[in-house]
Amino acid sequence: MHLIKIDPRALNENPDRMRLTKSTPQADALLLATIKAVGIVQPPVITPESGGRNGYVINAGHRRVKQAIAAGLEEIDVLVEEAANDNGAMRSMIENIAREALNPVDQWRAIERLVALGWTEEAIGVALSLAVRQIRKLRLLANVLPAMLDHMAKGDMPDERQLRTIASAALDEQKEVWKKHKPSKADPQVSWGSVAQALTKARMYAHHANFGDDLAQAYGIQWVEDLFAPADEDSRYTTNVEAFLGAQQEWMTNNLPKRGMIAETTSWGEVKLPPKAERVYGKPSKSDCTAMYLDRDGRVQSVHYRMPAAKKSKDKGAAAGTDAADESTAVSKPRPDVTRKGVEIIGDLRTDALHEALAGAPVEDDALMALLILAFAGQNVSVDSGSGGTYYGNRRIARHAATLFDQDGKLVLDMDTLRVAARSILVEVLSCRENRTDSGIVARVAGEVLGADNFLPNMGTDDFLSCLSRTALEGSCRDASVLPRQKVKDTCAALVEHFKEGRFVHPAALFAPDKVNLLAWLAKNAATAADEADDQVEDPGAGDADSGEASDDEAFREAAE
Repeated sequence: MHLIKIDPRALNENPDRMRLTKSTPQADALLLATIKAVGIVQPPVITPESGGRNGYVINAGHRRVKQAIAAGLEEIDVLVEEAANDNGAMRSMIENIAREALNPVDQWRAIERLVALGWTEEAIGVALSLAVRQIRKLRLLANVLPAMLDHMAKGDMPDERQLRTIASAALDEQKEVWKKHKPSKADPQVSWGSVAQALTKARMYAHHANFGDDLAQAYGIQWVEDLFAPADEDSRYTTNVEAFLGAQQEWMTNNLPKRGMIAETTSWGEVKLPPKAERVYGKPSKSDCTAMYLDRDGRVQSVHYRMPAAKKSKDKGAAAGTDAADESTAVSKPRPDVTRKGVEIIGDLRTDALHEALAGAPVEDDALMALLILAFAGQNVSVDSGSGGTYYGNRRIARHAATLFDQDGKLVLDMDTLRVAARSILVEVLSCRENRTDSGIVARVAGEVLGADNFLPNMGTDDFLSCLSRTALEGSCRDASVLPRQKVKDTCAALVEHFKEGRFVHPAALFAPDKVNLLAWLAKNAATAADEADDQVEDPGAGDADSGEASDDEAFREAAE
């Protein structure tokens, strides 16, 4: 086999070639573009004609020769090999069957490698007969996390929608998600749907924006082109939802019509109109009002409504006031100084600061008791108790917390008032009932500490004694010096009569908890080593993890001292 240069027009087609199916126009256009850009990469293979003729027959590379002629090449490099007995049929079949198509991941990486070597996106597009937008899309896919690309190259490929979401995410985000969803020996398949869902971000599209480039620049909005969307539409988007909504809000404020207002929406995306307003679905009149709002996609929407006519009044001043009230319904609601996300950030910072203060700041016993009472009145507290069913802290408990404030709204640390409030809070919370309101063993401990056994009523009644077994009844008779009867009913009646003027408390009703159950509860709720590690209070001056950071409980003890 040797290499020669030859005019492609002098080569003859092999009538016994393997591929007889015509290639697609798109494939021929791609091959022509690559030949024009970089020439023929792989020389066609030819063999001398048999029968004493001096020509050459194409054994492999018919399309390359055809497109070289179309490109106007005068000469091309070809490989000349000896003619086979089967006219090259076996070699042609092996060449076409054994060839493996280029893996998509390798294609993405190859394009990125060309860019690194100095090729421009435009030049690559010309060489591959692809649009520049498609080249950018393939480059975006090459920038997927390398570990993900390696797994995709094995054949486990996400669909285009999932790939679109993954490729649009930052590498740091991809890395964090891949740690949770990467394959294992037990489960070698990746749930690409879960990966894409974890990387999904809300998008606000440029074609939904009413504001211009000036507001976009003022709010720091940077548009990103969705390379997977159709090329004939504006697919620019941003994931900075707060900035997009803020720019839309400012545009509405600047373009609010006369008798217009900026309205809010419900959780279902429906506009909230002023009270008693009637929505106008037909053509609005000049006296009707306009409400502008943002839908779930961030688009500016507007509806028309009218307010009911003011009732006539004999008092002219009252009538004028009513008209003024009607006019005030169409007042624009300005954008708040702090967005909802900003309020959430403030809430997180406040919580961290509050917890650090509780862990280390000095506080007197009376203030600590007052704060404990106030904590039970928080709106995030729910209590199941026998005092009034299920309720939240801002209802029954809040009334006791309110007694700690004076007329000016200042917290008064009066010990007598604190004691009353603390007792009232405990009454609201602690329960020993055998249902969902049961406080558990802590209520039994509280009763023992308070000597609540002395407050138990006489249990020598027919209602309670009828709940005891014969053995328990006879045991109660021995303690009360009452002779058991032959019938259980008669024994109950005798005990009721005996305790009519006295007091009977069954031992099972006493508050002292069973020691075994108490020790089991303590062991169950004791802080483990893992809990202490999770609950450690961070020390800004600590050098490393082994420097002996104090736990929350230790910090609380130090603060108390």
